[in-house]
Amino acid sequence: MIMIYRIRCILIIIGLHSLTGFAQDKSLLDINRIYSSVEFTQKHLEPYQWIDQGDGYIVKEKTLRGSELIRYDSQSMAKSTFLSVDQLRPTPAEKPIEIESYTLSSDQSKVLLFNNSKRVWRSNTKGDYWVYDKNTEKLSQLGAGLPASSLMFAKFSDDNESVAYVHEFNLYVEDFKSGAITQLTFDGNKDIINGTFDWVYEEEFGCRDGFRWNDSASHIAYWQLDASQTGVFYMINNTDSIYPEIVPVQYPKVGQAPSACKVGVIDMKTKETSWIDLPGKKNQNYIPAIQWMEEHVLLIQQLNRHQNHLIMWTYDLTDKSLKKIYEEKEDTWVDIKYPDVTANGWARTDMFMAGDGLSFYRMSETDGWRHIYEISPQHGTAELRTPGEYDVASVLHSGAEGIYFMASPDDPTQRYLYHVDQAGRKTRMTPAEYAGVNRYDIAPNGKYAFHIHNSVSEPYSVRLISLPDHKKIQTIISNDIYKRQLSKLQLPDIEFFQVTTEEGIEIEGRMIKPIGFDSTMQYPVLFHVYGEPWGQVATDQFVGLYNIMMAQKGYVIIDMDNRGTPSLKGSEWRKSIYRKVGIINSRDQALAAKEVLKWPYIDAERTAVWGWSGGGSMTLNLLFRYPEIYKTGVAVAAVAYQLAYDNIYQERYMGLPSENIEDFIEGSPISQVENLAGNLLLIHGTADDNVHYQNAEMLINELVKNNKQFDLMIYPNRSHGIWEGKGTTKHLYTLLTNYIMEHCPPNALD
Repeated sequence: MIMIYRIRCILIIIGLHSLTGFAQDKSLLDINRIYSSVEFTQKHLEPYQWIDQGDGYIVKEKTLRGSELIRYDSQSMAKSTFLSVDQLRPTPAEKPIEIESYTLSSDQSKVLLFNNSKRVWRSNTKGDYWVYDKNTEKLSQLGAGLPASSLMFAKFSDDNESVAYVHEFNLYVEDFKSGAITQLTFDGNKDIINGTFDWVYEEEFGCRDGFRWNDSASHIAYWQLDASQTGVFYMINNTDSIYPEIVPVQYPKVGQAPSACKVGVIDMKTKETSWIDLPGKKNQNYIPAIQWMEEHVLLIQQLNRHQNHLIMWTYDLTDKSLKKIYEEKEDTWVDIKYPDVTANGWARTDMFMAGDGLSFYRMSETDGWRHIYEISPQHGTAELRTPGEYDVASVLHSGAEGIYFMASPDDPTQRYLYHVDQAGRKTRMTPAEYAGVNRYDIAPNGKYAFHIHNSVSEPYSVRLISLPDHKKIQTIISNDIYKRQLSKLQLPDIEFFQVTTEEGIEIEGRMIKPIGFDSTMQYPVLFHVYGEPWGQVATDQFVGLYNIMMAQKGYVIIDMDNRGTPSLKGSEWRKSIYRKVGIINSRDQALAAKEVLKWPYIDAERTAVWGWSGGGSMTLNLLFRYPEIYKTGVAVAAVAYQLAYDNIYQERYMGLPSENIEDFIEGSPISQVENLAGNLLLIHGTADDNVHYQNAEMLINELVKNNKQFDLMIYPNRSHGIWEGKGTTKHLYTLLTNYIMEHCPPNALD
């Protein structure tokens, strides 16, 4: 009996070690090492800003006494204090304020500091603003008398005499000399939104900051949205108090008209607004971007409800004339923001101005490839600037010498910096040593850039370079400590591949092989999917610790990009998904998976698939439509019913349900539930303001009706990213891992 008891104790201890993730071998990862320790921590750039057109930059640096702003010379890297810790004290006796972000006035005499922020939808855009005046050496808070953490998008006027901001859906201006605060709009409320946006404009157009000063500070142009007819979706917070709290979100579902939108211009002398009368019904068109081209000329982008007809207008303040300067139509949709891994700036919708300051650049796909065109408002012409059979991924900088842009003509899994001069000569700027995915932030003068690089085997690194020679001035972040920690691990081999489906479609993929891969053995396969127009997964980017851990456990991990994803393979590739979301993308994935399962080292009986958001929808469609291929699936935050998602996204890619509702139904996973044969785990957060928890409950009803057994994990009060709350991320990935290992077990260990 004593011996049996000892054996049981040993087994219990071993089991506890397994559950809590105590690694017996330090070359192997576990959940605790990934999500509970600081063992693997990458450094990232602190908030910075170019100064003197790029001849220098300012960065926030932390000291033992607090944060301060440091200026670096871009050429010599000489360091000087721009704003010290002591200068950030409201009074000598007070603690220095924290800095979350900052901007400089045009003459660099004042610094606008943002802190004490609160979250609005995706980001912390509401908070407190402070101004430090370098001439008077005084720090003062904006919005005296207004509640804490209630100001949004404060911006200096170009004459440096005032700052404008949004408070409770209204615009205000504050004068530095007098300290006077003047309210500019008075009708703002939860329905009438001035100077900022509703949920869907932010989510789908990247619009947050909704007003623009002109160069002379004589006028402010701003958006006004009327969301009074937008339906309200109610989320319920059951855990923060004994009685539940109802959380309302104005959210236009598919088929619901957009918020009525118009553009006003405030004359800063009279403080009166003049409204610009754009053609068309205000609740059947979108205005995704406005910008000042000249002091008196405003450029306005207008997009119809179908999002397949773009018109650009100029509005001249001098005579209040409206002129159509550019028009673009597609049978599918016209992109305003181009989804790509290199697209800098969530909120940038402005056009890059050409070197002459009179014309601007727009990317368009009217010739079958995504190219840069120079648009002349004066002549109404569009001149192709990047000829050739390849796609531009994103535009980064323009000037008299030409345009810097991102592309990868030979390999859609990678991204490199290119330059095209005025004669149309294209030159790759990124050296060959930086194979993978590269990103750049180019200084206003075009002479310097922050170069960010990573690849499947190389984590994030940053260096300051000069242009056009691409010479390294200094390594800013090397992540050498992180790399040393990685080098102690058993790391998998990673390969890129192409498979051709039985329908003749060539699909790019990335494979992470199990540790100690043996081609004579058979391994379980874990497909990670997304598959919609807003994301590409089979890219030459660092694969991350979770994938490394799963490869150590013995899984082949596959990422593939189907038609409809933003791969650099031409417009037809990307836009063939129109009105076929859920159909063509899941079919491409399934037929490509069939080819993968023919490989001798893949066990076709141990197939798992998982994805998040659009990837969760894809997971459901694959399990329901192709049960003979996929045996186990984990769907996180999935759109189960397309008609339950927002109007801008779903109507852009699917049309209007009044015209083709059958396509929305057919493409929705909820319509295919009866075919489920494998194991399904649904995961969703109840405070998901993007893909509402409603999707999970609607799907649950169908699963129950069809007597389909499944597993479910609901995270209370977690949003779309399911990260809020201590331990949440670790719990989710523990759950995901355990479910896959239980239903799609790895090979037995020796």
